[in-house]
Amino acid sequence: MNPQHLYDLVSPELVQVEEELRGYTRSNVRTISEIGEYILSGGGKRIRPMLLLLTARMLGEITPASIRLAAVVEFIHNATLVHDDIIDGADTRRGRPSANSTWGNPMTVLAGDWLYMQSFAVALGERNLDILSTLIEVTQKMVEGELLQLTLIGKSEASPEELLDIVERKTGWLFSGCMKLPGIVAGLDPVSIDTLADIGRNMGMAFQLVDDLLDLTSTQATLGKPVGNDLRDGKVTLPVSFVMKNGNARDAAKVRKVLQERAFESVESQEILLTVESCNGLQQTRYLAESYARKAQLLLEMFPPSPYRDAIAQIPDFILNRIA
Repeated sequence: MNPQHLYDLVSPELVQVEEELRGYTRSNVRTISEIGEYILSGGGKRIRPMLLLLTARMLGEITPASIRLAAVVEFIHNATLVHDDIIDGADTRRGRPSANSTWGNPMTVLAGDWLYMQSFAVALGERNLDILSTLIEVTQKMVEGELLQLTLIGKSEASPEELLDIVERKTGWLFSGCMKLPGIVAGLDPVSIDTLADIGRNMGMAFQLVDDLLDLTSTQATLGKPVGNDLRDGKVTLPVSFVMKNGNARDAAKVRKVLQERAFESVESQEILLTVESCNGLQQTRYLAESYARKAQLLLEMFPPSPYRDAIAQIPDFILNRIA
């Protein structure tokens, strides 16, 4: 099963999700509509809506509520990216100018806030406190992750435990919500809903760790943003943390120099990649990503076999093998 087949299984519903997304960006304030349309037209894998829809189909059927919630999680994801780009001062996103570089930070941060509020307005329409509570918890965890990451900006000694906590909050919780929400809509028992949430959380952890690897090993043309962007922004990710843990003083000094300069001037990005590789950072991070992916697949076996369960079981492999 290739990644495109996963999307094909819910292709008609994903079209409906896109229509919902476009409808949610409409505002009588033209700038909001323009920024919202620009963000949504930037592409993206739509892996979160796909995961939510496949989970709904595994549990029974895709309802209108499932379509709306799939749009909501993608809205929240995009709002997060908008705020991330503002915080990082990013000039590009998905191979084109970022929204903040086009409209400026003041307008873009408010547009991001509007996207969040619109997400909750749609969720409130479901008249289900468990759904609303889940989305609030997910958003709170993501904000906490961003705040925790900011406290570590420029600090080379961030521990693996701290970094994994940030990964879980910033990415794991939204993936968790993507699988938990269909369980709530389907009226499953609490144990099954928690299991779905754990599956999603493990997928999200794997997804972000692969992201951290790609930030070091991919190309700008493939990623749509500069390689080594995290370290340039002052962020030590898990692969780089192994340099501080296992490397010699010279290796550690290279990392600190990039963090200090916020640029690859005295030290080139390729030097950092070679250093991370020599300190086993790539291999150890890959191993962790694989362990999270396999745990997600193992937990998934608690649900009855079906073509849709089999499809979801392929997503961890899709995550591990992606190149962008």
